Amino acid sequence: MVRQLKSISQNVLVLTTASIALFFFSCKKDMTDQQSLSALNNSSSGTAQPAAIGVTGPKGVCYVEVNSNDIRNVGNYTLTTGEQLFDIGIIFAANINYNTTTQTAQLYFNTQVTNVLSNKTTYIQPLQSKGIKVLLSILGNHQGAGFCNFTSKASAQAFAQQLSNAVTTYGLDGIDFDDEYADYGTNSTGQPNDSSFVFLVSALRQLMPDKIISFYYYGPAASRLSYGGVTVGSKVNYSWNAIYGTYSVPNVPGLTAANLGPAAVDIQSTSSSTAASLATQTVSNNYGIYLYYNLPNTDAHTWLTSVSNALYGKATVYNGGGATTGVNFYQDINYGGTATAAIPKGNYTLAQLQAYGFVNDWASSVKIPSGWTVTMYANDNFTGTSWTLTSSKTNFTTLSPNANDVVTSVKIQ
Repeated sequence: MVRQLKSISQNVLVLTTASIALFFFSCKKDMTDQQSLSALNNSSSGTAQPAAIGVTGPKGVCYVEVNSNDIRNVGNYTLTTGEQLFDIGIIFAANINYNTTTQTAQLYFNTQVTNVLSNKTTYIQPLQSKGIKVLLSILGNHQGAGFCNFTSKASAQAFAQQLSNAVTTYGLDGIDFDDEYADYGTNSTGQPNDSSFVFLVSALRQLMPDKIISFYYYGPAASRLSYGGVTVGSKVNYSWNAIYGTYSVPNVPGLTAANLGPAAVDIQSTSSSTAASLATQTVSNNYGIYLYYNLPNTDAHTWLTSVSNALYGKATVYNGGGATTGVNFYQDINYGGTATAAIPKGNYTLAQLQAYGFVNDWASSVKIPSGWTVTMYANDNFTGTSWTLTSSKTNFTTLSPNANDVVTSVKIQ
């Protein structure tokens, strides 16, 4: 199954460039584009590779749905011999939005993605200190803007500049392209064309010669990988299968087996036996990537061991203390009973809180890091009676009105 949960618009944080006024979805293609593509083809060909983290075998690439899960969990898993299980962690996901006024593509971050990026010392740098590369995935947002309907090199370059700016600003290791949910044609935008994706990755490679560019092999972009003698495979580092629970080699000319991931698994829905079988095929056929999706906040080391044994001949160990900064709710007063995982800054509906082990109308006390503010709501979606706390609280019955066993949604700042 293709992943279901996507990053949908909530709050806006946009990176723009001086070239934002460039016309994006025009009806006619710039006649100089194909001529100038040869110059782009002479730029770096995407050969920069992240170093393996101390173990022989396929690199582990893991998408994390940061709307509901903590990206730092990527760093919580090691092999029994101490090496990190995951080589690359991907923040899922930012969006390519469409500005109907300027008719341009805009890079967009929702609340949870904004939180991760803005607090890079908390969420990104700890992973990088362990040797894990951190990428930002970009996908459509139902507005007609996508990777495949830029109609000039200039418009593709303008969006590439926004991506490069984000990588620089937030200290990221690269960009991942996921051509889903664009809804091409919405807002009178154009349909996919053959040059767009090639223009985009070529421009981004020029701007980021030493960073990682990866391609989630799916959508219209998967059939538009060559234009004017230039291949997407000559510009990106990696590509992987997008259908979870299956084994299918991405057809990306220019990439070798070491840069391809035919196996894709959803940690929360693919069976451990299937995941292990796909791992065995990956090793047997000498492919260099194994793709994981949907890493939860809870301990998944038993499931992951089925994969790591097949990939490396070693079990996986969970080091659950890796993501300790956050708010912890407790079932009983005085921090007693069951506790949630550490919840990072952000706005959380009940469904999002449940991913951290929170239960509706259940909490009786809370631990809050120094300097943080927690606003609790009696109803879902930040409605009903609210309580604002700036320090830990041992007993919700002492709040006015009584907040014991009534909290349903939360804002953490």
